[in-house]
Amino acid sequence: MPLFSDQLASGALNRAGLLVCGVDEAGRGPLAGPVSAAAVILDPANPIPGLNDSKKLSEKQRDKLAPLIRERALAWSVAWASAEEIDEFNILQATLLAMKRAVLTLPIPPQLVLVDGLYCPQTGIRSEAIVKGDSKEASISAASILAKTARDALMLQLDAQYPQYGLAIHKGYPTAAHLEALREYGVTPIHRKSFKPVRLLIES
Repeated sequence: MPLFSDQLASGALNRAGLLVCGVDEAGRGPLAGPVSAAAVILDPANPIPGLNDSKKLSEKQRDKLAPLIRERALAWSVAWASAEEIDEFNILQATLLAMKRAVLTLPIPPQLVLVDGLYCPQTGIRSEAIVKGDSKEASISAASILAKTARDALMLQLDAQYPQYGLAIHKGYPTAAHLEALREYGVTPIHRKSFKPVRLLIES
């Protein structure tokens, strides 16, 4: 059974009075490390200025906003799907699995889940997928920032374990330096073996 439901963004859901959480991911494209997802329920009485899609913010801006989100939100959660799960399920399914984990580990259960993208994880909670939602919904923007900063922090930790790969710089993305390090030092347990550049190295 797939891990997602195919509810596309329709704008038809009535959000008035509902406890809404935003959900987004980070790290779908890298060759190494897990994919992260965050779920955030914002407090309307305690707004956070400057929220936006994490990709449109500088690292300094994200690092400034992330603790504010954790402090001011009614609830937040960050969850993961490992490189092994990505290889087993594929990146879309693993991403939705991480999203599902983030939603279901919120200390306060939401009544409506707003998800960036085309698909909603199966959580048993009323959900709406919103294309470019990280630029349209504050709660999704907040989730994108938490997912991104949490994953970047983890990649810094992994860089200490695998210093020759430059993970602190490229965060696992397929840069020329990362590909060269893979050719020189080989594939590690944190690399996604189903991704083509890694798979071709293994098969060569």
